[in-house]
Amino acid sequence: MTIPTESPPEKPAVLKRSRAKIWMRTGIFVFFTAMFSFMLYEDISQGIFPLWAIAIIFLPAVGFGFWMSRFVPMQVHTHHQHVTFSFDRVYFILIWALVIVKAVAGRLPHWEIVADVLMVTILGIMSGRLGGIGLRVRGLKDEHGFRKT
Repeated sequence: MTIPTESPPEKPAVLKRSRAKIWMRTGIFVFFTAMFSFMLYEDISQGIFPLWAIAIIFLPAVGFGFWMSRFVPMQVHTHHQHVTFSFDRVYFILIWALVIVKAVAGRLPHWEIVADVLMVTILGIMSGRLGGIGLRVRGLKDEHGFRKT
C-alpha cells in the first residue's frame, strides 16, 4: 500500500516573482524620474517653481508611498523560496489619475506650479512605495529563511 503524496506546488513564473516586479517598478520609476526631472529643471531655472518646495512636497509623499506599500498583497512560496505580489489597483489608479491631472495642468496657462507639485508628489509616492515593498520583501525572505547571508 502506497501513501499518496502531494506534488510540490507549481513554481511561480519569473515575472510574478518579487525581484522581477521590483525591477519593473524601478524601471517605471526611473522613466518617470527622467521625464519629470527635465520638466522640473526647466521650471526651476525659469523661477516658476522654487527648489526648496521639492523637499517640502517630496518628503510627505515618500511617507505616504511607504505607508501604501503595506497594502500590497504578497504571497510567500516556501517550497520554491520566492515571494510574489499581486497587482495593486488602488495604486495604479492613483498614479495614473495624478499623471492625467498633471498632463492637463501642464497645458493650462498659469497652472505650471500645480503640474510641478503633482510631478514631485508622483515621484515621492512611487519612491516611497518602492522602498516599502523592497523592505517588506526583504523582511518576508528573512522571516522564512530565504536569504543567505
